[in-house]
Amino acid sequence: MLRYIHPLSDVQTQDIGEGTRIWQFCVVLQGAKLGANCNICAHVLIESDVVVGDNVTIKSGVQLWDGLRVESHVFIGPNVTFTNDPFPRSKVYPEKYLQTTIKEGASIGANATILPGVVIAKGAMVGAGAVVTKSVSPNAIVVGNPARIVGYTNTQSEGLTKVATDEGNRKSLVTEVTNVRGVTTHQLPVILDIRGSLTVGEFDQHIPFQPKRYFMVFDVPSKETRGEHAHHACQQFLICVRGSCTVLADDGINRIEVSLDSPEKGIYLPPLVWGVQYKYSDDAVLLVFASHHYDPTDYIRDYSEFLEFVGKQVAI
Repeated sequence: MLRYIHPLSDVQTQDIGEGTRIWQFCVVLQGAKLGANCNICAHVLIESDVVVGDNVTIKSGVQLWDGLRVESHVFIGPNVTFTNDPFPRSKVYPEKYLQTTIKEGASIGANATILPGVVIAKGAMVGAGAVVTKSVSPNAIVVGNPARIVGYTNTQSEGLTKVATDEGNRKSLVTEVTNVRGVTTHQLPVILDIRGSLTVGEFDQHIPFQPKRYFMVFDVPSKETRGEHAHHACQQFLICVRGSCTVLADDGINRIEVSLDSPEKGIYLPPLVWGVQYKYSDDAVLLVFASHHYDPTDYIRDYSEFLEFVGKQVAI
């Protein structure tokens, strides 16, 4: 399929992929690179040091300034504003503009503003009118000014299948298997008494491993996220002993969110599951039991590396 350039546009570059359509009143400067099957709507400006991947949609009223890198399958809504100079002055130009990267499959809603030098990660979604001041995590949904994470794309809310019930307090009262590989949620025994309530967990029974370490997370501003990593070997069991927080678990194919909102509720995260904790209440205290001593080499901190690694594991 041949590319199409509307006669009322000024397109100076020849580096345009097959099937790309550029509509009226667009300006594309020499040196810009546009992939295949893109749709560039009316009144779009693209400067020279811009690279756009395949199957990208850019709606009307958008300017792509020098230093912008847009990967494939990205959607950019109408009147999205990109910037490339954090301290602009008239007739004063930086030696090099900051590079802003929009990763594969990300979407940016109408009228959002993207500050220079950030990365909007793979699969992320920026809400309409958001002001993005720092990089956005993979699959995160961000809204507001400044943009904050309010959710993650393609997640289910809780576990799926109830597999154990035991009134004898030797196992979890309720265990639920989720659709994320190896992840389970647990309703731990609770004893109510006029003198105060008690909840209990026994290792290798309520909690499916013997821990070698614990840590607690507290005083987390509600706008912040924690975790954002996976482990090669370490197992974890999380309980929010005060307040509440939300746990995201992702095995590279399926993704769930679980709300930890009582001290008798826990979630088990096996190795090779990407974990994120966010939506902390002001008084939240998160207790984490870990099966291994701290080892920085056990962490996978880049989501793309995690996807590559678990993909290889599945192939094996």
